[in-house]
Amino acid sequence: MASDEDAKDDGYTAPELADSRWLHHAEAFASTSFWSVARRLPAIVRESVGIAWTASKRDTVAAIGLNLVGGVMTTLGLLATAGVLRELFAAGPTPDKVRAAMPALIVAALATAAKGGLTIAAGWAQARMAPQINFAIEIRLFEATTAVELGAFDDAGFAEDMDRARERGMAEAASLVDSTVNLVTGAVGVVATATAVTVIEPLLLPCLILASLPSAITAVRVARREYVTLLSRITRRRRLWMLANLMANRLTAAEVRTYQMRGFLLGEYRRIMHSETGALLSLVRTQTGTRLAGAVFSGGAAFALYAALGGLLLAGNIPLAAAATALIALQQARMSQYTAIYAANMLYEDALYYGDYRAFLDRAENHLPKPGGTPVEGFDEIRLDDVSLRYPDTDAPAVDGVSMTLRRGQVIALVGENGSGKSSLAKLIAGLYEPAEGVIRWDGVSITDLDRASLARHVAVTTQDWWKFPFTAEQNILIGRHDRTGDGGPSITDAARSAAAHDMIEKLPFGYETLLDRAFKKGHDLSGGQWQRLVSARAFYRDAALLICDEPSSALDARAEHAIFQQLRADPARTIVLITHRLANVRHADHIYVLHEGRVVQHGGHDALMDQGGLYRELFELQASGYRASV
Repeated sequence: MASDEDAKDDGYTAPELADSRWLHHAEAFASTSFWSVARRLPAIVRESVGIAWTASKRDTVAAIGLNLVGGVMTTLGLLATAGVLRELFAAGPTPDKVRAAMPALIVAALATAAKGGLTIAAGWAQARMAPQINFAIEIRLFEATTAVELGAFDDAGFAEDMDRARERGMAEAASLVDSTVNLVTGAVGVVATATAVTVIEPLLLPCLILASLPSAITAVRVARREYVTLLSRITRRRRLWMLANLMANRLTAAEVRTYQMRGFLLGEYRRIMHSETGALLSLVRTQTGTRLAGAVFSGGAAFALYAALGGLLLAGNIPLAAAATALIALQQARMSQYTAIYAANMLYEDALYYGDYRAFLDRAENHLPKPGGTPVEGFDEIRLDDVSLRYPDTDAPAVDGVSMTLRRGQVIALVGENGSGKSSLAKLIAGLYEPAEGVIRWDGVSITDLDRASLARHVAVTTQDWWKFPFTAEQNILIGRHDRTGDGGPSITDAARSAAAHDMIEKLPFGYETLLDRAFKKGHDLSGGQWQRLVSARAFYRDAALLICDEPSSALDARAEHAIFQQLRADPARTIVLITHRLANVRHADHIYVLHEGRVVQHGGHDALMDQGGLYRELFELQASGYRASV
């Protein structure tokens, strides 16, 4: 169980990952009894069969149905074996006994052969289900992660749930179904042999059941302890992953060496790994003790079972042939019991992890945008009335009571110091967030009443934290409007030229077909400024009516910066929201909004703001002073 001690590693107090709500159910699992697990199995099996049925009805029916028929063959084979032994142990000449046993022997052989063929066919159907289930489960997860609102990723527990769903919860779906089929296989084997044992000697049936209980209880306890230990280790494992990524990453390698961080990072890794190793050794010790106790009780139960059979023989309650057949049946039953118990163990464990996947999907449902709404065909005016935005677990709002109007064709500049709320306000304007207070209207219609998908088609955003997609240069531009079907927008090369990126791309080893990721064979990387030009080309290719540029030239040289700003002003029908600390680039904006601590403290044109004095003039003159000749 995660606790304050889990965050401390040899005196080092690591930051605690936010939102521990997902740990609450670990206590319930730790106290779950064997009988509670047994009661849960039918529901787990139903859900598992539902997963398999959704993935492939035919393979589900084949995998389960063939195993059921195989169980019938097992029973038939054991009963035929009893007939063979009865004839062989009867009085009379050996040739006569063999001839009398031949029909039953043929039936036993055919039943055994049929059981083998059915097992192979069932295994084929079972193996076919895994890739189909993985496909369905993975698609469902990523449909959820790509559909939720951006604000979901600000939810402290959302990332935790998503990581657990991806790390194992998603992978356990196929294993859950596989374990269910194995459980059915084992259970059918147990029932088949139990049926044969009942026919041969009913008194052996309760002995068979009692012999299996110690193994079943041991398996469940081992599974529960392993799961609870995993939950307690998630936070520590994420810290280890973070440190490992810092120490073995090309992007961090330069700073690690520049600041001589090697000793620091290795020290942190050793401290946390020491606790992780201790937790794993403790788990091994606990599980070994549990397995040892289970083995002792299982051995005692097996001894009692064979003693009961010996007593029946000595008392003359069963004939020798029946006893011999019962012995064969009991051995088969033990194998089937082991299969069933192991499958139940795995099924229970898989269900715990798959439950994380289901819990994440349920959580994601709460973050989906409202479906439907008024389609957006464009806009003439976007109005913000007293809008605010507050991120979870923060005291101060990122945007606080902002009102402004954006009209088609205008260039609107957002200016302010770091942390003043410019990027957050831009995300509100883009429709990436809904305001916590106030209202945003597109041509008089509240953004909450608009169809979010059609609204997004009219918006392009270049962020200051762009992602380096591992695609070709052409694909990196194409994803700006990947579904374009000849709507008259700019071509890829036109967009690249607008961003001063065409010549740069042409000089790459394979031009527009160059893969931009060195992790791949023949991959290539770009400088920060080159990437920023590519990102700008993507925005130009999108050809949206509203273009939001958040520090679009922070990594550009003067020539590329000049070219991009010329293109930003080239389309008179495009509305530009410009965020930049280079105030020389906002002098010609139609309207400038100056933000401080999430609020608009000044707004107007450049000349009017310079005349007013205040924060804008102060910031502008501070920058301008750097270009003046010193006296």
